[in-house]
Amino acid sequence: MNEISNTSIKLSCYHCGQDCPDDSIQIEDKNFCCNGCKTVYEILNQNQLCSYYNFENNPGISPASVSDKRYDYLDEPDVIEKLTDFRDDKYASLTFYIPQMHCSSCIWLLENLYKLNSAIVLSKVNFVRKELNVRYLHEKLSLKELVKLLASIGYEPQISLDSVESKKEKHPNRQLYYKIGIAGFAFGNIMLFSFPEYFSIDITETFLKKFFSYLNLILALPVFFYSASDYFISAFKGLRKKVINIDVPISLGILVLFIRSAYEILFSVGPGYFDSMTGLVFFLLIGKILQEKTYDALNFERDYKAYFPLSVTIKQNENEKSIPISKLMIGNRILVRKNEIIPADSILINGEGIIDYSFVTGESHPVSKVSGEMIFAGGRQLGSAIELEVIKEVSQSYLTRLWNNDTFNKAGESYFTRFSNTVSKYFTIIVLLIAIGAGSYWLTVDLKTALHVFTSVLIVACPCALALSTPFTLGNAMRILGRNKFYLKNSSVIEEMAKVNEIVFDKTGTITESGKADIIFHGKVLTAFEQKLVKSLVRNSTHPLSKRIYDSIDLNEVFLVTKLEEKPGFGISGVIYGNELKLGSAKFVGEEKDIDENLQTKIHLSINGQVVGKFIIANSYREGISDVIKKLSLDYHLSLLSGDNEGEKSTLENFFGKNSKLNFHQSPEDKLIYVKEQQQKGKKVLMLGDGLNDAGALSQSDVGIAVTNDISNFSPACDAILHGSELKKIPQFLAYSKDSIKIIYASFVISFLYNLIGLSFAVEAMLSPILAAILMPVSSISVVLFATVMTNIFGKKRGLSSKLL
Repeated sequence: MNEISNTSIKLSCYHCGQDCPDDSIQIEDKNFCCNGCKTVYEILNQNQLCSYYNFENNPGISPASVSDKRYDYLDEPDVIEKLTDFRDDKYASLTFYIPQMHCSSCIWLLENLYKLNSAIVLSKVNFVRKELNVRYLHEKLSLKELVKLLASIGYEPQISLDSVESKKEKHPNRQLYYKIGIAGFAFGNIMLFSFPEYFSIDITETFLKKFFSYLNLILALPVFFYSASDYFISAFKGLRKKVINIDVPISLGILVLFIRSAYEILFSVGPGYFDSMTGLVFFLLIGKILQEKTYDALNFERDYKAYFPLSVTIKQNENEKSIPISKLMIGNRILVRKNEIIPADSILINGEGIIDYSFVTGESHPVSKVSGEMIFAGGRQLGSAIELEVIKEVSQSYLTRLWNNDTFNKAGESYFTRFSNTVSKYFTIIVLLIAIGAGSYWLTVDLKTALHVFTSVLIVACPCALALSTPFTLGNAMRILGRNKFYLKNSSVIEEMAKVNEIVFDKTGTITESGKADIIFHGKVLTAFEQKLVKSLVRNSTHPLSKRIYDSIDLNEVFLVTKLEEKPGFGISGVIYGNELKLGSAKFVGEEKDIDENLQTKIHLSINGQVVGKFIIANSYREGISDVIKKLSLDYHLSLLSGDNEGEKSTLENFFGKNSKLNFHQSPEDKLIYVKEQQQKGKKVLMLGDGLNDAGALSQSDVGIAVTNDISNFSPACDAILHGSELKKIPQFLAYSKDSIKIIYASFVISFLYNLIGLSFAVEAMLSPILAAILMPVSSISVVLFATVMTNIFGKKRGLSSKLL
């Protein structure tokens, strides 16, 4: 007997939960199936990370044996270069695909890698894509050692050098299809064996009656233990964390039906309800598949090729032209000006690189680069214009990740997300109480009816529709706005836009279209050499007026600029072949007084300390700007902040009217202070600027929109980028943001009404568990479709195209 009892005891691995062959691998009272699991536990225990095991029982993955030679190829410079997203003298950053991720404990452990090795600065998980982004100190930790560390704790990255840039295909959930097949097979056959009960046919043969009943029980077992297992596991995990999730009432309903049915059959009390139980599981799983298909069809994964027509200047046969970033190819020569972002990994060909990688690392330490050195995507050039040769294709997802960097996001959790989470938290508890109350009432009438009512209430009520309203409404709204060349950083920007009551405009490059401005030079006649000096200087600036001056000088040759300095709101200076040039305001170039105060916008020029003249710019206002301002003035208070003089005050007053505030001679600091003052008065401020001189004000405002024609100024300071040609649609965009909020409220109402009506039928015993199982996913899908259809309808109503431009 002792031998039998000893062999029947199963030892489970404390780390991964698999069976242990014996108790030879043990630490204290904890058994392990292999030395790999034991090693992982020791690593976690040594680094005080054993709270990992609090998330669920046996959450770990049994690691494969890690051979030193297996990862030798990761020491090869070519391999490191291909896998790395970013690398400087200190940091390296890359993204791994880790298919082993399966639960919240995986996320917790992978995002706490820095506790296992201090050289790991940051590790962030994208659970949906099963990706891990790691930033580490490469001098202290090699790529090979990093991969070995991940493998040693059971999360070996899947590295395929041939498909580093390719998207990973989503494989269908085969297990879910197997579960549906088993549940459907059992449901159909149980119904077949239950026909005598359905039609009240008297089976005189007791043996046949019992035989059919036991067959139903046997068929129900795999459905209960396998097909419905996900609901039980999810409910158990939730309860372990002291959270009552939506799977708790569903699991309870299935459990009650199974226990009651098994009791009736085993004790010959009745036929049971296995047809209802298997049908319930079958339709729940069908609903899950339909939900997945619906969500995949309405996927809002952001890709710059579809959303961001970012432009880049390329050189071809000594000519420069802008092309969409999606058309940038390996081998292209590109020009990157001061303050522009490097769009792809490149080699520096001409010029001096002064690269700010704060956009990537969060730390502002400019790095000097010389000809022949590599520069990574995401760096910002702080010096004069440089020429680069592209050596890697543009990584769209990498640029998206940079723009959505948490360092630059000012919006917290949205109001609707908080509301949905709060309601969902208490929803299930209330449903459980209603189910118990209704079941208790009907128990005094009839046990079968009480069981149906109790189960139906648990199944039909679902907060999923409520939780889905916000992401699908705002996600589709973002897609439609993107199709109209208005690109939002995240969906919470739409919520903030709906609250705006103050709109602040910048003038130059925002309401004016510098590309169409007439430019006249007043002063000394410039020689061809002096014109080349001016063109070489403004070539390094991304300011709209600098670009216009550059285009106005019809000479091809440009020179290298040294000691380049650009002061936002004042001007630009540099040295070319020993000649010091300054271009900007009168004060900036050293002119004591501007005698032509009433002239239009002027850009003064000095060469070697001597003022030689000024570029007079006759501003051309954007098409339809007058109508835009008039429409906005009906619902918003408007302001203008301009760094120019008051030469065009009368024209602007005709646009803005007497109730708007017009401010001239505004420095970047003045604009920032003005926005803060308005916010202190309780105003919700939307700022429209060119993203250069207005960076501080754009960042401070509740909604900062950078308006540009070529969308080359890719800045974390703004919440959105608007193509200048679509500025006329600002009233429609703001109205559409309010429409989107109304759609969310309407979705909430529909969700509440559905649950109210469904529960009322369920408590009155007018709804079977199977019908409840059909209605539950239908409610979620209907809300998703409502949100998507209505955002498209309101988009068309506002004149916004939903087709890809």
